[in-house]
Amino acid sequence: MASSRDRRVAKELKDIQADSSNSGVTADLQDGADLRNLVATITGPPDTPYAGGTFRVKITIPDDYPFKPPAAVFLTKMWHPNISSQTGAICLDTLSTGWSPVQTIKTVLLSLRMLLEFPNPKDPQDAEVAKMMLEHPEDYAQKAQAWAVKYAGAPRHELDLSKYKKEVTEEQPKTMAERCKGYHPNLVNRFINMGFSVEAVVDAFHVVGIPRNGGHDYILDEAYIGDITAELLGDDLQ
Repeated sequence: MASSRDRRVAKELKDIQADSSNSGVTADLQDGADLRNLVATITGPPDTPYAGGTFRVKITIPDDYPFKPPAAVFLTKMWHPNISSQTGAICLDTLSTGWSPVQTIKTVLLSLRMLLEFPNPKDPQDAEVAKMMLEHPEDYAQKAQAWAVKYAGAPRHELDLSKYKKEVTEEQPKTMAERCKGYHPNLVNRFINMGFSVEAVVDAFHVVGIPRNGGHDYILDEAYIGDITAELLGDDLQ
């Protein structure tokens, strides 16, 4: 008889496959493997250096899933500050301290896709890539696209480097506290580390009705975490 974990994973895979044309992510069993070992694909988001590429991710499901997060590593080489250019290791809060049993494999994959759209060089997995992104953003974008073309089969397209640079420089004058609009930065950081922008997280907090608690940090209920994540992912897919 299948375990509760295997039944849940099988159901999640069906949900992912049913929505793959809309979500930009897929997942299936490795050849000859059981429900512990999956291979996922993520389509590079438009208007990014990764646009149109197909990135493969190895997903390993632990015995105590969903109470412990899946393990994930990129099989496709890529140039990204939160993904090791050597090993494919990923720096993403969802895969560690930010995990909650209400999240799913699809949540992880959509968070990874969001990470491609909103890299976070201030919390890097690959210091060399992060340094290039912070100091020479145009060079970073060009190299990231070159790797996507070479390793992920992305079509080469003209990057809007002036727009990309403007986005990086415009954010610098505002402090984190100002951008959080009264919420403690630690609350916001938990979702930034899932790959979402500060502004998107704060907007989701407003929609869900998260209390500011006088600007003090506190632990969010799991129901809130699920609602916030759903709001963020829903906005991304619309």
